[in-house]
Amino acid sequence: MRAHLRITTLSRVPTVSIVDDDDSVRGATARFVRLHGFLVHAFASAEEFLQSAVVDETACLITDVQMPGMSGYELQRRLIADGRRIPVIFITAFPQEGSRAKALKAGAIGFLTKPFDGNTLIGRLREAMKTG
Repeated sequence: MRAHLRITTLSRVPTVSIVDDDDSVRGATARFVRLHGFLVHAFASAEEFLQSAVVDETACLITDVQMPGMSGYELQRRLIADGRRIPVIFITAFPQEGSRAKALKAGAIGFLTKPFDGNTLIGRLREAMKTG
């Protein structure tokens, strides 16, 4: 009986996918988000995320802006083109003028500059779970 309850509880935990080519940022962000009660899947590239089985389970996506291959912006456009309206939080170490406005105009729910405040990230995730 206890195992059944555990499975039921786990199935209701929101899934957050993290896409960042920087191993240390990806790992630290994943650990931090997990500590706040979310189920986390982490990917080294947008392409790896898109090929995964968790795309449709993802309640919120945290993605780096600049990555080799497909950028975070391109990933967001691809998801929208495929009919997937996943809330997106962009993170970047290299903010360019207008990049925050561009991301938010495209529908992002957050745009954080590395290093970012963890409480701000968790706040954005919680907002996404209300609207997502």
